[in-house]
Amino acid sequence: MQSTLPIRLDAPQTLSELRRTFAGKMLLSVSATAFVALCAHVSLPLYFTPVPLTLQTFAVILVGLTLGPALGFSAMVLYLAEGAIGLPVFSPHGPGGVAQLLGPTAGYLYSYPLAAAIAGGVVRAFRSSRFAIAAAAVGTVAASIAIFAMGAAWIAHLLHLSPATAWHVAIAPFLPGEIVKIAAVLTAYTSLRRWVRS
Repeated sequence: MQSTLPIRLDAPQTLSELRRTFAGKMLLSVSATAFVALCAHVSLPLYFTPVPLTLQTFAVILVGLTLGPALGFSAMVLYLAEGAIGLPVFSPHGPGGVAQLLGPTAGYLYSYPLAAAIAGGVVRAFRSSRFAIAAAAVGTVAASIAIFAMGAAWIAHLLHLSPATAWHVAIAPFLPGEIVKIAAVLTAYTSLRRWVRS
């Protein structure tokens, strides 16, 4: 007499299944914060601005596109909380902890939950249509605009900069890199989308 044991695990196996359970949502959120933290450490300081060049915006927008507006927003709030308690999740070219949430780059950091929600919201609205990739492009650009707007507004207020100076310190130097990151986000999202559907 031969007995068989079930080999199927009851744990969720796909991204959509993970999003249906609390444990799955926590796993995705923590993984997202780790991904953003890893990209934050790919950082290059610039001598003419207190804002370093990092891959954070790439990670934040990709998290939003992939996880959707609610979970993407929650993951980025968790990321900020991790940084606030002193975990090394922010760019190393800063004081870390709460001080980084009050310094020149804080506006960018505070924009991350909103940016993830914007990117995810636009994609979620068109996810089942043939315009899904175009929606991802629109969501990515809209999220980038939100990041730059909040980052520049904060640094202008904190350092008492004119709008023109804030543009040259907080936005203009990063636009070429942001275009590259937008293209990279869309490439990565398209690949993930095909992988999930396969």
